[in-house]
Amino acid sequence: MFFTYLRRELRRRRKAALVIALGLALGIGLVITVNSASAGMQVAQGKVLQSLYGLGTDMTVTKAAAAQGSTGATGRPKFNFGATTDSKEQSSDQVMVQGFESLPTTVVSQVAGQKGVDDAVGGLSLRVLKVSGQFDRGQFKQGQTTGGGRGGGGAQPPGEVQGGGAQFDVNNYSVYGVDVAKPALGPLTSSKITSGTSFTSAQSNAAVAVLDSSYAKENKLAVGGTLTIKAVKYQVIGIATADSGDSAANVYIPLTQAQTLAGAKDKVTTVYVKATDSQQIDGVKSAIQKNVPGTTVTTSADLASTVSGSLSTASDLATNLGKWLSIAVLIAAFLVAGLLTSAAVSRRVREFGTLKALGWKSRRVTGQVMGEALVNGLIGGVLGIALGLGGAYLITAISPTLTASVASGGGGGGGGGGFGGGPGRQAATKALDIALTAPVSLGTIGLSVGLAVAGGLIAGTFGGWRASRLRPADALRRVE
Repeated sequence: MFFTYLRRELRRRRKAALVIALGLALGIGLVITVNSASAGMQVAQGKVLQSLYGLGTDMTVTKAAAAQGSTGATGRPKFNFGATTDSKEQSSDQVMVQGFESLPTTVVSQVAGQKGVDDAVGGLSLRVLKVSGQFDRGQFKQGQTTGGGRGGGGAQPPGEVQGGGAQFDVNNYSVYGVDVAKPALGPLTSSKITSGTSFTSAQSNAAVAVLDSSYAKENKLAVGGTLTIKAVKYQVIGIATADSGDSAANVYIPLTQAQTLAGAKDKVTTVYVKATDSQQIDGVKSAIQKNVPGTTVTTSADLASTVSGSLSTASDLATNLGKWLSIAVLIAAFLVAGLLTSAAVSRRVREFGTLKALGWKSRRVTGQVMGEALVNGLIGGVLGIALGLGGAYLITAISPTLTASVASGGGGGGGGGGFGGGPGRQAATKALDIALTAPVSLGTIGLSVGLAVAGGLIAGTFGGWRASRLRPADALRRVE
């Protein structure tokens, strides 16, 4: 009897049921769209952060430089050129540890031994200043500090400097030493090898290099070529392209080679950490800070606060305005559904009064109204899911471009990136363009179904309360 009556009433009152369902659908559809857009922004922000510290990294451990110039070179860079009485092409490289004070490699094993740490790997961030050209002995003495040159973040194109009988070029680029035994963790994982191969564990001390694609193109280098740093010829074995468009470094070499170049034996600048459970990152951070003193632990949440640009603005809008707007629309939709259901019950006074006169108890009448409202809520849920999926698809199809820039978290020398401690780059000035998507998760769909049921129950409560107050005499008065 219940289902027969329910089917008949829903068919008879299709317009009223559709109005209630559409009200609920609007609120539910908005919730899906906002949640999906917010999830897309989190994905976009994750891409920005991944470009800084590499895939799989949950936090980094560093040690801030004590003072400017204490990161491997004191005072102004000095370049040594051979003495000659005539003009002769010469070059000299200055390799400096940059961004952070170096840590002993034993810190890597200390960090790896902390509770909640799945793996840890060290890396060494370097800056190379290469000066090459023709020098006149009468103007430059051996070991003299040169003028000119360009400091700063990423690779600089050679800059020609003239003066005092000399003409020379200055090239400035970043080099990062990676632990080739653990290729799944660290900044190189933010790039894909698009030509050649990556490092193997057998190349822990080999003179080989992987170049960022932009740097390789700019300097006309390819797989099979060579790159000379401090008289060491490194064979180019691979070209890497950053997933997010911004590479972690211009050149990657094995960690042991980087330590040798910089005279920093058994030293690292950054420890990349992967937690066993991403939900326990705060606890892992506290354990490292307590048991590995003198270090700074930075998580993705810490770095996310430094992201600026339209991505940050849109994320704030989705988190704040979007969330409260969704809540307001949902509350309004629930109230409207409840009032419309109550009004519909009021128009059926004669019907329900007659049923009570025939022996229906108030509980049975209330149950009938609740059943109708619940079905209306489920219909609204289906329509809302369709609207939400349509909104999410539209966002993904349009794929609006958001920009994001990350403030440099480096202390001391040259612009460290990555959790405030990765390879040097112009992280504070170079913006990344990220295409926004709106992925819809099963959790969001489940939330929508729950909201549909809740909306139906709320509407049914309004209607059931109104129906429970009806008396058989109400039907007679309506007849009169």
